[in-house]
Amino acid sequence: MDREMLADQQRLVELLENEGWDVTDLELSAYDSPWADEDDPEATVTITARKPYEREDGDDGGDRDGEDDENPFRLK
Repeated sequence: MDREMLADQQRLVELLENEGWDVTDLELSAYDSPWADEDDPEATVTITARKPYEREDGDDGGDRDGEDDENPFRLK
């Protein structure tokens, strides 16, 4: 894999981490350009990151007055 692509990948991770994100998964895919008139390699980066946000005063996260969440996809 090209060293420049790996350096770009590291820079993206550093940028996210500097903004408070926790990178949990990263995939870099390098490939030849799909366009017939271009011979340069290309890369796609897929990043999964998480960032917790503190709740503001009075924000109970949507669970108003202790009511049950009716979302069928939420684990209880």
